[in-house]
Amino acid sequence: MGGFFGITSKQECLADVFFGVDYHSHLGTRRGGLAAYDKKIGLQRKIHNIENSPFRTKFEHIFEEMKGTSAIGCISDSDPQPMLIRSHLGTFAICIVGAITNSEKLIDTYLSASFGHFDAMTGGAVNSTELTAALITQKTDFMEGIKFVQESIEGSISLLILKQDGSIIAARDKYGRTPVLIGKNDDGFCVSFESFAYKKLGYDDFKELGPGEIVELTPESITQLAQPGEDMRICAFLWSYYGYPNSNYEGRNVECMRYKNGAIMAEADMANNMTDGIDYICGVPDSGTPHAIGYSGKSGIPFARPFIKYTPTWPRSFMPKNQLDRNKVAKMKQIPVHELIQDKKLLFVDDSIVRGTQLQETVEFLYNNGAKEVHMRSACPPIMHNCKYLNFSNSKSEKELIARRIILELEGEEGEKYMDEYIDPTTERGKALRKALCEKFNFDSVEYQSLDGLIEAIGLPKCKLCTYCWNGKESN
Repeated sequence: MGGFFGITSKQECLADVFFGVDYHSHLGTRRGGLAAYDKKIGLQRKIHNIENSPFRTKFEHIFEEMKGTSAIGCISDSDPQPMLIRSHLGTFAICIVGAITNSEKLIDTYLSASFGHFDAMTGGAVNSTELTAALITQKTDFMEGIKFVQESIEGSISLLILKQDGSIIAARDKYGRTPVLIGKNDDGFCVSFESFAYKKLGYDDFKELGPGEIVELTPESITQLAQPGEDMRICAFLWSYYGYPNSNYEGRNVECMRYKNGAIMAEADMANNMTDGIDYICGVPDSGTPHAIGYSGKSGIPFARPFIKYTPTWPRSFMPKNQLDRNKVAKMKQIPVHELIQDKKLLFVDDSIVRGTQLQETVEFLYNNGAKEVHMRSACPPIMHNCKYLNFSNSKSEKELIARRIILELEGEEGEKYMDEYIDPTTERGKALRKALCEKFNFDSVEYQSLDGLIEAIGLPKCKLCTYCWNGKESN
């Protein structure tokens, strides 16, 4: 994924942007960057690799190197950014959130028409942020350029542009797949992916951009450059997994949604007599925990934490580059509470079951520490498709998705015709999927939240949500 944050202010603002960007660290692990505007210095930019060290440690000396009354920054799970661009529109800094799935086609078209060039990365790839800037600068102003991006790309792009006069342009993806929120205080405006980031810094909610909306911010004003469109398909996975608990998107709080989601799952399990004899409801830390709390509250079964993640030295299990090292770190982080595991029947709720990379080791860990039974629940439906709109999944092939692998093992390629049946727990294929998962991971039972249950928990109309990774539909 990735996230961004920016401020245009009457006062020096780099410190607030530093903390605002740092509050997006849960959204990416590869690069962090800042760009600032100062009236005397002009535009400045700094990018660091954050794969093995968090954003704040890499940028803790930034106040000795940069300053400004306007600044933008980002956490990126893909290419280095922000980029500094010099063009006929002037010099500007730009950062993006999203993914461009037709980049090669766009690059070829651009090179053929302009006879220009791109700075190629290892392997010949082009930075998606630089490609976005190249598309923008084909037009006569920023508004038309951003509209051209929104119409040209396949995928999604939300972006921030810091201009050479210190103003900031913010644009939300054409279908609003990711959030862009505006905050305000006495000295100016801020723009953010996560709403809690600016509230913690003393900004009040001002507005949330609509799909495709473009605005320009100065310390004194906000000007709408393009009105929002009517069609919205915001990513439903925001609430289930990668959104931060304190944030609100489209007026729906993440933590509250997860409690409700867990309660809906419990209600379904209770109706099917699947909670009998369970000693504790547990969350797979961290994002599975609130779903489990909601499940516990509805079912009346006590919530417990049978193991705790040790995070002071390795806050993220996916930080090491090597998969074997990541698995080792994940295992070392799990510290058991034997009194809550020994001879207990445990029901765990996870935010999702994507590739199943660490599930088997987690279950073995619980049984090795004396668990009597281990039941698993996923807070969202089986993931059947790689996301083609956002960079939140590292799967290179849909065959890496555990649900798709199971289908392939059961029926081969023929099974892909019946994915709707595999999602449904009442069908023979649905029962076969769940049985195979139990056998593979040694679960005593496994079940998924239904798509209707997930949508009910979010509380937005189905037509406004992107659910492609579950049902493969581009619109609902």
